[in-house]
Amino acid sequence: MTDARRVELLAEAFEAQRGRLGAVAHRMLGSHVDAEDVVQEAWMRLVRQDAAGIGNLAGWLTTVVGRISLDVLRSRQARHEASYGDGLAEVVVTVDEGGAPEEAAAVTDSVGVALLVVLDVLGPAERVTFVLHDLFGVPFAEIGQILGKSADATKMIASRARRKVREAERPVVAGREQWRVVKAFRAATTGGDFEALLRVLDPDVRLTVDTPGGRVVTLGATAVATGAKSVSGAVVSYQAVLVGGRPGYVSWREDGTVLSVISFTVSGEQITGIAIVVDPDKLAGMGLPGPAGGRA
Repeated sequence: MTDARRVELLAEAFEAQRGRLGAVAHRMLGSHVDAEDVVQEAWMRLVRQDAAGIGNLAGWLTTVVGRISLDVLRSRQARHEASYGDGLAEVVVTVDEGGAPEEAAAVTDSVGVALLVVLDVLGPAERVTFVLHDLFGVPFAEIGQILGKSADATKMIASRARRKVREAERPVVAGREQWRVVKAFRAATTGGDFEALLRVLDPDVRLTVDTPGGRVVTLGATAVATGAKSVSGAVVSYQAVLVGGRPGYVSWREDGTVLSVISFTVSGEQITGIAIVVDPDKLAGMGLPGPAGGRA
């Protein structure tokens, strides 16, 4: 068999596993971009490996993805980073145009987003163990090989991880009342109604905008309402989404390119926080859909 044919067959076998490997890596890392990088690195390692000596390709690849993900998680911990930081969470879930998009998005994403946020309470070894065993059924003995620990020690790590997950505070997924407040803000912005904007904004509302030049922060209802009113004439298509469990929108320019992702933090009858991403590089890494939905 030629080397080219060998690589071709190996690629076919790997592609059959790519979706599962991506799901494993994403649960461990909470980032689509990082997950794709991990899966690609697993492929590069497979190409350098004598595949004839691999008895269980799926198991071998899962182990490799686990080891690479563990390294990423430890690196984050050393830099005091988390997969969900200040600003917008990476997970953005869109829905079809029909029906009630806000409610459908909540049903679709509530479990997935909540789990990803809760998993951030776990340390690297705990997260790898919990995801691989409890979510994907990988035996403790195999996980122990990744962690460099015995199967019994890995079981103890899994038990500790489960306890932390049970005790962790779940994020509140946007409900009808939150969406009602957000829609009131959108209507006031579109209509240029300054007084209505002030009513729907908390006096101490915080607006953060991620731009190509860095993050810009605006504090206070008057300043935020003034800025919102000034852009009320912009006409773009938009789609209701959930951003890390919070209500939000993706908007597009006339040519179909993504303009922004916006998310709202709602408390009671008012908006206490608004986070917007307009930085093209960050938007490109968020796995956003094409234009859909209504008009601004």
